[in-house]
Formats: sequence, C-alpha cells, structure tokens
Amino acid sequence: MSSDPWGRVDEQGTVYVRTAEGERVVGSWQAGSPEEALAYFERKYEGLVAEIGLLEHRVRKTDLAAKDAQTALDHLRAQVVEAHAVGDLDALAKRLDTLSSEIESRQVERRAARAKAQDETRTAKEKLVAEAEQLAESTQWREAGDRLRALVDIWKGLPRLDRKSDDELWHRFSHARSVFSKHRKAHFATLDAERDHAREAKEKLVAEAESLSSSTEWGDTAARYRDLMTQWKAAGRAQRDAEEELWARFRGAQDVFFQARSAAFSERDAEQTENQKLKEALLVEAEAILPITDLKAAKAALRDISERWEAIGHVPRDARPRLDARLNTVERAIREAEDAEWKRSNPEAKARAAGMTGLLQSAVDKLQGELDKARAAGNASKVAKLEAELAGRQALLDQALKSLEEFSG
Repeated sequence: MSSDPWGRVDEQGTVYVRTAEGERVVGSWQAGSPEEALAYFERKYEGLVAEIGLLEHRVRKTDLAAKDAQTALDHLRAQVVEAHAVGDLDALAKRLDTLSSEIESRQVERRAARAKAQDETRTAKEKLVAEAEQLAESTQWREAGDRLRALVDIWKGLPRLDRKSDDELWHRFSHARSVFSKHRKAHFATLDAERDHAREAKEKLVAEAESLSSSTEWGDTAARYRDLMTQWKAAGRAQRDAEEELWARFRGAQDVFFQARSAAFSERDAEQTENQKLKEALLVEAEAILPITDLKAAKAALRDISERWEAIGHVPRDARPRLDARLNTVERAIREAEDAEWKRSNPEAKARAAGMTGLLQSAVDKLQGELDKARAAGNASKVAKLEAELAGRQALLDQALKSLEEFSG
C-alpha cells in the first residue's frame, strides 16, 4: 500500500482521497505502481487547481459577466465535490467559496453601478427633453434647429433606459422637435408668402421706374422716384435672387433718368452762366442811366434794357438775387423821379397847397394886427401870448410856402 498526506492506494489498487469528512474512493489503478496511481490522480488535482486559478483571474481581472462567472464556478464546484483527484480538495472548495463571495459582491457592485448609470442616463435624457421642449417655442430658427440636431446626436450616444421610461422620454423629445418643425415650417410658409407679395409689389415699382427713365420732367419725376423708393423700402424683401434682379433693374432705371437729368442740368448751368454774363453787361448799361437828368429818356432806356433782360432767360440761382437787386436799384430811382415829377405837376395838390398857404397868411396877418394893438395898449401879458401864437402860425406858413414852391419848381 502507498499513501501521501491527501490520498492512498490500497493493496487492491483502490485510490482514496482524504477530506475533512473522511476518505472517499476516487478510482482504481491496476496498470502500474501505487506511486504512479497517486501521481496520476494528483495531476488531475493540479488540473482542477489550474481551472480554478483561471476562473479567479477572469473574475478579478476581466469584465466577465457575473452570470457567466457563477455558471463556471458552479461547474467547478461540482467537479471538486465529485473530483477523481488526490489533493487538498477542501482548500479548493474554500477557494471556490471565496470566489463565490467575490462574484456576489461584484454582482452587487455592478447592479449598483447599473442603477447609478441608469439614474445618470435618466437625468441626462430628462435634461435633453427639457431643453428640447424649451427650444420648441424658439423663433431663432437656425440656432434652435442646429441645437436640436445636436441634442439628437447626444441622445443617440446615451444608453437606453427601461423600455417604458425610455419610450416616454423619447416621445416628449420627439414631440418637442415636431412642434419646433411645425412652427418653423409655418413661419417660412408665411415668409414665402410675404416674399411673393413683396416680389409682386416690387415688379410693379420696377415697371413704373423703367417707364419714367426717359422722362424730361426733371422735378416731378425725381419726386416720383423718391416716392417709389419709399414704397420699395416698405414692400419688404423678396426671395434673394428675385430681390437682386429687381433691385438691379430699379436702380438701372433711376440711373438712366438721373444721368440724363445731370447732363441736362450741366447744359443748363453752362447756358445760365452765359446768361449771367449777358445780364451783367446790361446792368452796366442800366446803372449808367443814374443819376437821372432826363426822366423820359431814362424811362425809355430802362424799358429797352428790361425787354432785353427778359429775353436773355434764366441765370444761376445763387446769382439771381444779386443781379435783380442791382436792376431794382435803377428801377426804384426812376420810380422815385416819377413820383417827384407827379408831385410837382399835380394841380389838385397844388391848389390845396395854395389854399392852405392863403389861410395861414390871413391868420398871420390877423395875429400881427392884434399884436400891434396890444403893444400900443401896453398889455404885456397879451403881447406875450400873441407873440407865441404868431410864431407858431408863421412856422406853419413858412412850411406851406416851401411846399408851394416845389409845385412851381
């Protein structure tokens, strides 16, 4: 019989393993020596040791699923319990017990980790939903649209929750996107309608602008172009291509008109500058009439000058007041000379002046007589009163005599 600390072989070749519960038969050996039998069954033990060591490594060093680890452990435990091997099977059982505890702890940790991950995922998705629902009411179409697309990408990168929770949150998220898309679609439909209306209105403005481009009614047409520009701004914007094409036509029509007006004004300015020179020459003639020595000749000369003045035409606006003022000076001098001549030759005024002079002369003569009597009587107070009254009447008489002389001049 042969033995070692963990097993033995009896005389009949039966092989036993020693455990805490006692010996049990693990096999029989008839082909060789008892030492060879023990060595054979010890190698089977080493095989179990190697398998348990491999499972320990996978459990402790890899992400082996707990379910798979437990299945492998249960399989090894059954092998150890029924092992046809010689060795410290109790130690192997203890190692499996320890490993079972580790697997169970790992399961608890992973469940906690999964629960935490689910909570974090739920929180993340709820935040995405809340932001999407807020963006659903935004009118910042480009920015909000870009952000919603980014939120979809973020959503896709998150793990799934349980089906019910995930479906509920996705429904809210999808609904928010649909609301935004509906609002945006309605907005751009309205915008397209407004742009179509703007295009139609601007086509009419362009048509009128082009019809006016050949007008020579400079003032009225320029004013109308200003009105058209005001209407253009109020009409809103058409689609970009149409807006650019219509604006080019509108500006082109304006340019044709204003370039023609500019050319006409340049020609007119040159003509008016020449007219200014001609009128300045006439003014030299007109101013030579002064001072007036012969009213009739002066009037005839001014009439001739005025006729030629009107025939010349317009002068530059800034020169007009100065030229008119110089001619008005000559005209005013002639009118004043005419007024003076009329006063001298007006019979009614002359008669009134003569009558007034006679009345004043009679009053002076009467006062002189009364004054002579008062002096003869030695009435000093009456003399003083009559002298003052006579002085006043004499002053009026002198003025009346002077006016009468002007009518006789």
